[in-house]
Amino acid sequence: MKTRIAPLPAPRRLALSLGGLLALLLLWAAGIGLIGEETAMAGLFSPLKALPSLVHLVLDNQLTAHTLVSLRRVAVGLFWALVFGIPLGLAIGASQKLELATSGAFQFLRMVSPLSWMPIAVMLFGIGDAPIYFLLSFAAVWPIILNTSAGVRQLDARWLMLARSLSATRSEILWKIVIPGSLGHMLTGLRLAIGIVWIILVPCEMLGVSSGLGYFILDTRDRLAYSELMAVIVLIGALGFLLDATAQRLHRRWARR
Repeated sequence: MKTRIAPLPAPRRLALSLGGLLALLLLWAAGIGLIGEETAMAGLFSPLKALPSLVHLVLDNQLTAHTLVSLRRVAVGLFWALVFGIPLGLAIGASQKLELATSGAFQFLRMVSPLSWMPIAVMLFGIGDAPIYFLLSFAAVWPIILNTSAGVRQLDARWLMLARSLSATRSEILWKIVIPGSLGHMLTGLRLAIGIVWIILVPCEMLGVSSGLGYFILDTRDRLAYSELMAVIVLIGALGFLLDATAQRLHRRWARR
């Protein structure tokens, strides 16, 4: 008989999360301190330099435009991944023949790093946002397809039999049974896609664009503003954490329902 572990109270969960972040901050400072004994420049990357620079950049509104541009690119990439990934996942989950026909090709493409397509994307779409949208969508579509198809396959066959016995149409079965029953898996795929997209966003924004957090990192490097460089890295981590927490919250709300 399985025993269910009682969830921790919210204050204790918050305290443990803050403790983990504090430990990470101390490790960061300790690592810079060790490296600084051999490299004088290492002190510019310390939290004592980066965190005040982050506050300065935020208060001076220097990062707002770059942050909004990056978030827009993420949103567009996820949108197209959902547009292509959910219908494909539904079709693959509903048809064993289609699953067998596409699994090999999809697994092959999924294992190719999206960043390896960067030269081809630039040649096809030129310089600008278009190749970034393509790369982000290409990276995000696979977890959505796989999780959506898995959600369809785990549906209780008795639900479908009951719907057919009541003369439900294909559209009714799709919207009343298949999609609601697979929504949890879709949200899991979306959460995984957000993590993948956010990781590859920065190198994608080094494709000759003039805005975005990835561009700002290159700009700080060229200006030798290393404390600002670390500040942007901290901001990227914080925004990624918030995006993941939002997706996780959506999944928990669905699970409670």
